[in-house]
Amino acid sequence: MPRALLFDLDGTLLLSDPHHVAVFRDLFAERGRVIDEAFYLRHIHGHQNADIFARHFPDEDAQALSEEKEARFRARLGQSADPMPGLLALLDRAEAAGWPMAVVTNAPRLNARAMLAALGLTSRLTTLIIGDECVRGKPDPAPYLAAMQRLDVPPQHCIAFEDSPSGLRAAQRAGAFTVGIRSSLPDARLREAGARMSIADFADPALDALLSQPA
Repeated sequence: MPRALLFDLDGTLLLSDPHHVAVFRDLFAERGRVIDEAFYLRHIHGHQNADIFARHFPDEDAQALSEEKEARFRARLGQSADPMPGLLALLDRAEAAGWPMAVVTNAPRLNARAMLAALGLTSRLTTLIIGDECVRGKPDPAPYLAAMQRLDVPPQHCIAFEDSPSGLRAAQRAGAFTVGIRSSLPDARLREAGARMSIADFADPALDALLSQPA
């Protein structure tokens, strides 16, 4: 049975949080509220836009705000982005071993496509599961269960890489082996959310030790 690799996108395949933080700061400031990175990590990171805007700006159209926020994010992202250290080598290893791969994200499809294109990975990561297109998004396990079904790989043979508590809870509930990426949160926070282990990035020697174990 091949090992399947399931990747979150924002903060996992690339360091996109600085763009998101800047856009949310602007949107909140335009409405008279000042937020910082700590607020972002506590109340926004890993959550779906509809829930964020409905909670903080209940008198506005959450869908319209979501679309505006993501358009601003794509503009900041631009045409190219650096992949997380070690990612390309990991993809090479997975392709050589025949391990199925999928991206599982709460990002809107337009954003997901823009990020994969900026990374130059559109043709390498072709299975894309969008939380909003599932019954429920993360932290519900539905997106990860959909990826497992699409790849036809059972949960016990799946490794999920996540940087947010909501994503880790989703992957854990789906039955995957959960690996936290310390791109914005420390090991303790990631483990509290359900990570079985954490790594600094995909070049971390701890990941090689995990992947060298029998599937």
